Amino acid sequence: MTTYVMTVPGTLQRPLTEEARAAVLRALRPADPRTTDVGAAEELDILSVDSDASIFTLHLEVEAGTSGAAREEARRIAGVALEQAGLPASDAPLGEPVITAIDAE
Repeated sequence: MTTYVMTVPGTLQRPLTEEARAAVLRALRPADPRTTDVGAAEELDILSVDSDASIFTLHLEVEAGTSGAAREEARRIAGVALEQAGLPASDAPLGEPVITAIDAE
């Protein structure tokens, strides 16, 4: 297995409340990229939001056998976290996950 640091962009169709933000962060905590060398060095935040542009970015750590599987897993993790926070795909559609870094062992 390889550890990937993934960037998942998204668009907010409605404002992100503090409660929803806290719920997303709780749900994503196990995938925090700061546990990787790259995530710690780059000081990657799990969730970055630009309220003026109604966009957000998620940075996740994913274990997968291939880059395609890593993209799928990042999308799944992000989607579940957003749903748990009360943000269905219609309120927070995701863009294509991008590999930010690879930590192959």
